[in-house]
Amino acid sequence: MTPETALSSLSVSSNPSQKAILKLEDITKVYGIGDIQVRALNGVSLTVAEGEYCAIMGASGSGKSTAMNIIGCLDRPTSGNYYLDGTNVAQMSETELAKIRNLKIGFVFQQFHLLAQLTALDNVMLPMLYAGVSKTERRDRATQALIRVGLEQRLHNKPNQLSGGQQQRVAIARAIVNSPVLLLADEPTGALDSKTTQEVMDIFTELNQGGITVVMVTHESEVARQTRRVVWFRDGQVIHQHLSPEDLQTAIF
Repeated sequence: MTPETALSSLSVSSNPSQKAILKLEDITKVYGIGDIQVRALNGVSLTVAEGEYCAIMGASGSGKSTAMNIIGCLDRPTSGNYYLDGTNVAQMSETELAKIRNLKIGFVFQQFHLLAQLTALDNVMLPMLYAGVSKTERRDRATQALIRVGLEQRLHNKPNQLSGGQQQRVAIARAIVNSPVLLLADEPTGALDSKTTQEVMDIFTELNQGGITVVMVTHESEVARQTRRVVWFRDGQVIHQHLSPEDLQTAIF
């Protein structure tokens, strides 16, 4: 049995009545010009509904990182359409994409990207500053976001006074503070030990159970198994987009 056959035999049904938060339609991404071209994505179509919790997996060079950049409005496709919360953002200007990133998407990365000179509270307040939120509201919303991730006792600590897991919690609080339609996590546990990884994954699960749509890129099968659905990339294409986490082990060769 080939990996493609194994993947095709495993599926999780989705509810077609749910609102699509992101929808990729025949997305291609080509780097280079003339005879020197690399086709990183080749006709990718993918839909993630409101309230889903998905993992994106695939080997190095499979196209998952390129797809993540397009989903996060950090890059634009060469061709195809990308609808985020019902709006086609595929060919928006850089200024328009920056606004979309700030208001519609919350980012969590492997490296926490916290500003060292700022407290946890100030770091979480930053996205709202760019969104034009008043200072009082920024402080209130940032405090509530940090409480939500269990850091109510660490509001005024700077990053060097926090553990790696606590820094990632600050990053998650920063990602959700503008109430994004999509929480996008790129290898969020890659720099954490196993105990801290589980603590952070518990937070993602709680956030998803609270209604936040989560898409997570990971190479760790143990992390992917805690999501509800796995999307598998290979050679710039989606091999399967409804892979059950429970059956993940049998689909990896």
